[in-house]
Amino acid sequence: MQGIIVFKCGGSSIDELSEDFFTNLQTLKEAGMKPVIVHGGGPAIANMLEKLEIEFEFFDGLRKTTDEMMDVVEMVLVGNVNPNLTRRVNDSGLNAVGLSGSDYNLLKATPIEYERYGLVGEVSQVNVQVIHNLLADGVTPIISPIAIGADGLRYNVNADTAAGAVASALLARQLVFVTDVPGILKDDILQEEVTTTEINEYIEDGTIYGGMIPKVKAAMKGLNSHVQEVMIVNGKKSELKDTTTLAGTTIKVAVGSK
Repeated sequence: MQGIIVFKCGGSSIDELSEDFFTNLQTLKEAGMKPVIVHGGGPAIANMLEKLEIEFEFFDGLRKTTDEMMDVVEMVLVGNVNPNLTRRVNDSGLNAVGLSGSDYNLLKATPIEYERYGLVGEVSQVNVQVIHNLLADGVTPIISPIAIGADGLRYNVNADTAAGAVASALLARQLVFVTDVPGILKDDILQEEVTTTEINEYIEDGTIYGGMIPKVKAAMKGLNSHVQEVMIVNGKKSELKDTTTLAGTTIKVAVGSK
């Protein structure tokens, strides 16, 4: 199925998504694109854990997830973040349905390293037929990164890697990371296209700095044998470059680096 665009909406940017972003989703769909959305919710999960006085720790940027915490993660992602985002997409005129990765065994996972990370997994399989069926019916899937293991346990999956796995399995046209910045800037000029090699150079010379570094590194992780390019776009001030492409920075693998 051609024209699939997977959007990864970060937990910190969901509440700040502009009305233009949703209008542009509608425009993309009218132009023949088929949007699929995978969302995070890290800040909302952290806030709820603090309210419930549940202590947590990070290892290598991943929140160790205990059984008790998994209940909170699922409650926040599936019970709050997902329906709120789904409502906004529906309000924009698109037909959307919210899904947990555990619905229809949509996302299957294997634990990364149980002793170290607890119930944190990586996607091992995507039930693409469910997504294709929804897209064929004109429905936009909005997916929470909760996955089911072969052991029947729920696993918390990093939203960046979940989006990359979904995009790869769907052979998506593009994987788009929706952030709070317009893309990569060099001398205050938006770089519409860069290679992975150039990004590494920009990080080294300070062109890319601070909070932008993890954004571009997350985007580059989405590149693989099936996903040839990823984009960083601004969800707070969403613009279209043309009827099938959002404005932002496209990242491609440098020729000869694979």
